Amino acid sequence: MIPVNHKPQMHRLVRNGMFVALLISIVGLLGYLAWDNRVQWDVSQNERHSLSQASVALLKKIDGPVDITVYATAQDAELGDIRKIISGFLSRYERAKADLTVTFVDPARQPELARDAGVHVNGEMVVAFKGRREHLTIFDEQALTSLLMRLARSGDKRVMTLAGHGERKLDGAAGHDLGEFGKQLTAKGFKIATLNLAVDHDVPANASALVIASPQTDLPEGEVDKLLAYIARGGNLLWLIDQESLRGLQPLAEKLELTLTPGVVVDPQAQQLKLPITFALGANYGQHPVTDNFDYITMFPFARQITINENEAWRSISLVEAAQDGWVETGKLDSAIAFDQMYDVSGPVSIAAALSRTLQDREQRIAIIGSANFLANTYLGNGNNLDFGINLVNWLTGDENLIAIQPRATVDSSLILSESTLIMIAGGFLIVLPLVFLASGATIWWRRRRR
Repeated sequence: MIPVNHKPQMHRLVRNGMFVALLISIVGLLGYLAWDNRVQWDVSQNERHSLSQASVALLKKIDGPVDITVYATAQDAELGDIRKIISGFLSRYERAKADLTVTFVDPARQPELARDAGVHVNGEMVVAFKGRREHLTIFDEQALTSLLMRLARSGDKRVMTLAGHGERKLDGAAGHDLGEFGKQLTAKGFKIATLNLAVDHDVPANASALVIASPQTDLPEGEVDKLLAYIARGGNLLWLIDQESLRGLQPLAEKLELTLTPGVVVDPQAQQLKLPITFALGANYGQHPVTDNFDYITMFPFARQITINENEAWRSISLVEAAQDGWVETGKLDSAIAFDQMYDVSGPVSIAAALSRTLQDREQRIAIIGSANFLANTYLGNGNNLDFGINLVNWLTGDENLIAIQPRATVDSSLILSESTLIMIAGGFLIVLPLVFLASGATIWWRRRRR
């Protein structure tokens, strides 16, 4: 009788047992990690299912918990499971900010809560931050992030515009006005107001910044004195200057130690992009909070040169340089524009500047832009003029930590087919493929029958 050796069988059992135990341990570890750590990848075009970097950066800068209460029923007649849709949208914000909480309330079951909150639409959100609240009825990243920016903005930021001399209006609809820019400022939490120094005694103390947007008539000496007094006591200013006359504001330019060269900036690079040669393209920016991480093109139609004189009163920097291969044209703007070495100023040309100084333990901030057109309704959509303008106002009002949120372009993923193509596809699936399957089945049946 041959003795049976049980050792190989025992080794095999031990080896299999260890493999099973290791497999169970790995599965358990993966389950534990998946429970506490969720990792997602957005493989959609343009990452449209993820928050933009601008939104993520803003959420990181918001100091304090954010509470979002969603008043939505379990089902909506048009959208179906509306809670699932909203929850998926807000989950991106929850992942980016740990202390952002979302609570759902059913207005059908708890109508008194919806009534007390002033809710009127199914799916309406109430966002609360540090005692301030706002309502939102659309599920859109730009809308929600702009709302969070308004809630996070420190204090009441009032931007006043000088009026009474034909200035461009922040609420105007004409092409030369700044109405669209004014709407964007309002959407981001700024308060817009006008100031007529012929009626008002002075610039109000609660003005966060004053905007002078290219007056068309000369300012009386008394009004200029009020502006100089505003600057002397530390007021913030955004001065938009066209190539025309300063309209009595030469004393202000002298106060700010500025030299404003006559003429229009000519940029041959714009002509290569099929734009008028009098459109100065901004691509070279100075190191400043307004231009921090700003790698976009801006456009300044009919710009003029801004030169900062050396002085000890102001800390100054050139914000934008344009026309690297261009010049300041001092002659007439006609079809025969050409550089004249005797009269014109060769590029690069500074067309925007920022000044600051410390007064009474606070920083006074002033920005001078050599083109009021760059924020006009007609040109605001060109390049990234809107972003640059919002950054300017944020810096002037002391909120440079809040970034401008612009909509992210989505890639069109829809498929549009012609009628003939649709007929071919339908015929292929409804007629050709069934006939092929039928013929194949008949062939197989015939071959098996002949065996």
